[in-house]
Amino acid sequence: MAVTGNGQADLHSHTTASDGTMRPAEVVALAKERGLSAVAITDHDTVDGIKEALEAGERLAITVVPGVEISTIAEGRDIHMLGYYIDWENEDWRAKLGTLVSVRDRRNDMIVEKLCELGCVITMEEVIAEARAKGKDSGSIGRPHIAAVLVNKGYVSSMQEAFDRYLGSDGAAYRNPPRLHPFEAIAWIKEAGGTCIIAHPGLYGNDVLVEQIIEAGADGIEVYHSDHSEADEARYLALAQRYGLIVTGGSDYHGERNGHVFHGELGSKSVGLEVLEQLNHR
Repeated sequence: MAVTGNGQADLHSHTTASDGTMRPAEVVALAKERGLSAVAITDHDTVDGIKEALEAGERLAITVVPGVEISTIAEGRDIHMLGYYIDWENEDWRAKLGTLVSVRDRRNDMIVEKLCELGCVITMEEVIAEARAKGKDSGSIGRPHIAAVLVNKGYVSSMQEAFDRYLGSDGAAYRNPPRLHPFEAIAWIKEAGGTCIIAHPGLYGNDVLVEQIIEAGADGIEVYHSDHSEADEARYLALAQRYGLIVTGGSDYHGERNGHVFHGELGSKSVGLEVLEQLNHR
């Protein structure tokens, strides 16, 4: 496909296949509208949105990078690992991802149970209904759907408050059952023929752990992210250069809920198209 657009790629976005609010084809259309040359679909623990996104990319003459964001845990913290150019149609690998969705479902149950104990009485049925209302028909349900129910029922005034008070890593209802380790996610991604990138390392507050993940075989770092400061970007760029890693970036776009865009607008963080060659070659 000939290159169109501004020569930039947003390599981190979510759709209704996980916890985004727009269908895969809609995210691709928005990327085209915003002048991007490429967009990666990186839903949480699922590749269910990739086929629709690739088809939209063909229609709209914009490159779609098949990806995934795998949820892992290390030292008690959520760590996310991005995989690019994975063999997303491989049924054995898709079955592996399915085991992660079941862990996510258990986590949702634990969070809802704790919220009820704290006086925020919601049900998983309400969370599922919220997800379906946003056009979601498959894949994983996550904390943004729970946050939206908290807003709808008046327990919090915004998505941000829901995460700050209850759902973020320091929130009162945060729960994290045992799940895949980042080192295992690296192996999974490479087994599927993909390139493994550490997502938004600035959110973990543990650069020692980030280096351990690099040394375990990560191919790159998401240096540019909506929640990274300029200091974060400079620090992780230097780290990537020291280890000879691929430097990626993306908005982590999830769409809009209750007037709030989470994490950033599509295209607000991007990298040049040469990074796609690095990801595909690796």
